[in-house]
Amino acid sequence: MILHIHSEKELEFILFYVEFVAKSLNQEPDMIYQKLKESGLLQNYIIDNFDVLHTLGKDYLVDDIIQIMKERNLL
Repeated sequence: MILHIHSEKELEFILFYVEFVAKSLNQEPDMIYQKLKESGLLQNYIIDNFDVLHTLGKDYLVDDIIQIMKERNLL
């Protein structure tokens, strides 16, 4: 799957998001990145909703994506 990242800010946000989710789960960032990418969450949720998501707090964002990953049996 090719990601459609539109700006450097989106890329920085993805890196931030993946890093903090990985830390919260005590997993490697590359593993979290692959799960998010392969499931479509990276493009269809994080990138496509960047305009809204980047305005939210870190704790909310991390909890939100972890909850979604659990609902989709990715964790």
